[in-house]
Amino acid sequence: MFSLYDAFSTLKNKEEFENFLLDICTPTEIKDLNDRFIIAQHLYDGKMSQRAIAEKVKCSITTVTRVARFLHQEKYKGYKNALDRLHKK
Repeated sequence: MFSLYDAFSTLKNKEEFENFLLDICTPTEIKDLNDRFIIAQHLYDGKMSQRAIAEKVKCSITTVTRVARFLHQEKYKGYKNALDRLHKK
């Protein structure tokens, strides 16, 4: 049996990744994932308060705080790695 991570690693481009997400996620789940990444971008830029981000994205301050914790404190560095690479493009 293959893992979800194995499946992600086979995708070759943005279109394939988008199609895969459309297959495995509901529209609400995709919106939530996108919102979290938008929050991470605002936090990474550091130009807005967490409360202002929550108001702009129309989400709870709890969601913003959680994304901030994963961006700045947790060991995984998934948000940071992606944002660092996108900013280098």
